[in-house]
Amino acid sequence: MAVSLQVADEAVLQPASTELLDRMERLPMSGWHFKARAIIGTATFFDGFDSLAIGMVLPVIAAAWKMTPGEVGWLISGGFLGQMIGAIGFGQLAERLGRIPAIMITTAVFALGGIASAFAWGFVSMQVIRVVQGLGLGAEVPIAATYINEIAPAERRGRFVLLYEVLFAIGLLLAGVIGRWIIPTWGWQSLFLVGSVPPLIAVLLIPTLPESPRWLIGKGRLDAASKAVDQIEAAITAEGRKLPPPVQTARPAVFRAGRWSELFSPQYRTRTLVMWAIWLTIGFISWPLTIWMPTIYARVFQVPLETALNFGMYNNFIIISGAIACALLIDYTGRRAWFCGALFIASLALIILGIMGANTVASVFLMTSITLFCITSLNLAIYLYTPEVFPTRLRAVACGISLAWARVGAMTAPPVIGWAMAGDQLSRVFLGLGVIAFCTGLITAVFAVETRRRVLEEISP
Repeated sequence: MAVSLQVADEAVLQPASTELLDRMERLPMSGWHFKARAIIGTATFFDGFDSLAIGMVLPVIAAAWKMTPGEVGWLISGGFLGQMIGAIGFGQLAERLGRIPAIMITTAVFALGGIASAFAWGFVSMQVIRVVQGLGLGAEVPIAATYINEIAPAERRGRFVLLYEVLFAIGLLLAGVIGRWIIPTWGWQSLFLVGSVPPLIAVLLIPTLPESPRWLIGKGRLDAASKAVDQIEAAITAEGRKLPPPVQTARPAVFRAGRWSELFSPQYRTRTLVMWAIWLTIGFISWPLTIWMPTIYARVFQVPLETALNFGMYNNFIIISGAIACALLIDYTGRRAWFCGALFIASLALIILGIMGANTVASVFLMTSITLFCITSLNLAIYLYTPEVFPTRLRAVACGISLAWARVGAMTAPPVIGWAMAGDQLSRVFLGLGVIAFCTGLITAVFAVETRRRVLEEISP
């Protein structure tokens, strides 16, 4: 098989890559796919667990360390700062070294950072540790999602990827459930240890998976890509499955050096700006709201700590419900319809809460639950949609930069919410969040492209 050299400034169509892409697209869902999803998903599961752990321990450490609402906000933002840096830096690393090495490195970073969090002794030490841990937390999920997208056939990609992403939501759920029980009994440090030791085991399993054939093809390494596809096919046939003949569905891959400037080329400029708007909105609403809610219940409404933790746990059940609904339905509704619907419904709930006034626990819980059901489903669906709208040569770095915008929102919102809590302006914050969600819904309705059941190379040549 002839190998075409990658040219720095000139796109090269490689017809031989079509055979490999067609072989990938015809693969039936198999035990190998579920094994790959389970191994990568183990790291993603505990990424979700560790992401919410800080929200569960905040009511405890804020009281123990006598932190102000502003310090609580900055502690949350510090983690997101690390995630922003990690998403961009490790996204570039995934384009250079490959998906598998990058997933291993990012998983190890966030696991070791989580263990270190259990030994923090005050606001400053926890702030530093959260920034370092964020380097791995922010990068692992988009790089892993890139890999899962690249091994999934177009016809089943939506459900396959999102059922994998549900593991992240389950990690959030269990962080709330486990935190509710072990924090009062074993102390807040125990939650970090539970969520950080198991990912180190996943680091040992990740190298058993082949590198993404699409990434290898994009680098012009067709022989290595062919061996990776051979390995996958052998694993499937070993299960007793028969492989259907390749069907010509994929266009030839384009060999071109991935450059950040291409994100603003005429072909991808609109997609880039739409993705950034969606990511920024999700980051500004989803994570800060999720992490802040137990503290809001405890400080604003003066509910007991155990009750605040219970509300946080209930929210996590709502989050997992939204994630499962999205995973099962998005291949039927399409990407654009789901995103628009979720953004508009969330905006309506937040605007109603802002106008009525966030005066009771019941009204805040009801409306934020509707919001979290919708917005956190997008927090998972975006990891399906973003890799679809960018080409292989830019996929990981584009996801990383997009995620960085979410972290900009996530860093900005917590201090704003902290300021609102201190000044009794919480209703205005909810109203502002609703307006933001509505505007992003309009942008999505007008400019977003539909990608349902289309081959990646067809969507993004």
